[in-house]
Amino acid sequence: MNEQIDTFLRPVADFLKAFIFFEVNIAGVQFPLIVMWLAVAALFFTVYFGFINVRGFGHAFRLLRGDFSSDKAPGEISHFQALTTALSGTVGIGNIGGVAIVITLGGPGALFWLVVAGFLSMSTKFTECILGVMYRQEHTDGTVSGGPMYYLEHGLKERGLPWLAKPLGVFYAIAIVIGCLGIGNMFQANQAFEQFVFATGFTESAFQDQGLIFGIVIALLVALVILGGLQRIAKVTSRLVPFMGGLYLVVGLIIIGMNYAELPRVFSAIFTNAFAPKAMGGGLIGVLMLGFQRAVFSNEGGLGSAAIAHSAVRTSHPVTEGYVASMGPFIDTVVISSITALVILTTVYEPSMTGEVQGVQLTAKAFGDTLSWSVVPLSIVAILFAYSTIISWSYYGLQGWTYLFGKSRPLQILFKVVFLGFVVLGCTIQLDAVLDISDALVFIVAIPNIIGLYILAPVVRKALKTYQEHIKNY
Repeated sequence: MNEQIDTFLRPVADFLKAFIFFEVNIAGVQFPLIVMWLAVAALFFTVYFGFINVRGFGHAFRLLRGDFSSDKAPGEISHFQALTTALSGTVGIGNIGGVAIVITLGGPGALFWLVVAGFLSMSTKFTECILGVMYRQEHTDGTVSGGPMYYLEHGLKERGLPWLAKPLGVFYAIAIVIGCLGIGNMFQANQAFEQFVFATGFTESAFQDQGLIFGIVIALLVALVILGGLQRIAKVTSRLVPFMGGLYLVVGLIIIGMNYAELPRVFSAIFTNAFAPKAMGGGLIGVLMLGFQRAVFSNEGGLGSAAIAHSAVRTSHPVTEGYVASMGPFIDTVVISSITALVILTTVYEPSMTGEVQGVQLTAKAFGDTLSWSVVPLSIVAILFAYSTIISWSYYGLQGWTYLFGKSRPLQILFKVVFLGFVVLGCTIQLDAVLDISDALVFIVAIPNIIGLYILAPVVRKALKTYQEHIKNY
């Protein structure tokens, strides 16, 4: 049955992947056009808002610690909870394995461009999360609904484009619902199971064939959180994200510290290869695009998913959440991904690497070669990353679902039950076509989302100017 479903869906998956990940040849290197689409948008919003990603740093921290906050403001969760909920959806296996692949393929110089792309993506997040709050729908029970579905529909109507508004909102909602079941659920559950098997003995693990049991346990743990709604999701992520991120950073910094003598050589290689890469396909453009690709795939800037979580924040000024949201790519890409890269570069990296060992395995080797006991904590962190991503994406999918079908409680419960069923499936079967379809749909939403951001950018700039005048008199 597994193979029949996969075979039936394969043509759809191949078409969507070919469309959304259509590759262009740049200096002899093939890169998905969607990466260019997201990178150009990030650069545009950085310039358009006067490098707000740099200028707004201090104000973002003040907002996170509670300055300017009011419990009487509309919304459901605090600035900090909104940020951790969004981060739990982006900080994941990609920060551990994806960065390793980029370093293997692009060398040390790719890290420089990854960091640059992370900074630029802060501006995209700033824009989409302001719009998420600005056009959110507040309900009589105190809950809110927000995200690209709403600012595409209502924002584009305001800009005189009603014929485009609702179709784009519906398209985004459908894509996020399907995407959450695959890349935000099944894939994460599968990766969590693989890490559990790795931590308990790999090929010798007694749990190697116990995917069903592991899936049921994970599904029950997810259910304990998501059945309590956004308030419980926010409470869990506000504790889980700092713990798992902190644990990863501490162990990573210990390893970097133990290999501190390598740092001068590593930083020299990073800057040298960032601008004058040697013996790498595509040269400068190739390394630059590898860094940008990992960054946009990691922090999801431009996909609009984070705007769904940030739209639920308690605030009377939408611009406040733009500042807070901009910290997401900084933490996810600039900090966590950089730690992974530096651990690899100071321990196991060799310019002659051919890619036989890469991804999570390469990162695990980098940790294990310096601290043999660190492999188990790394596996635990990887499992927590996957678990937290599942929790956040359940909320993203639910918001898309309620946009399409309304806030009927039975229908919301139906979605959550189906979502939990897909957690178990992810640990027990391999439906590659389903994962490919969801992967493509998650990234295809960047097309309508970025179009909406361009059209609504003047609205955001006007709101930013008003807010900045307000805080001068605070």
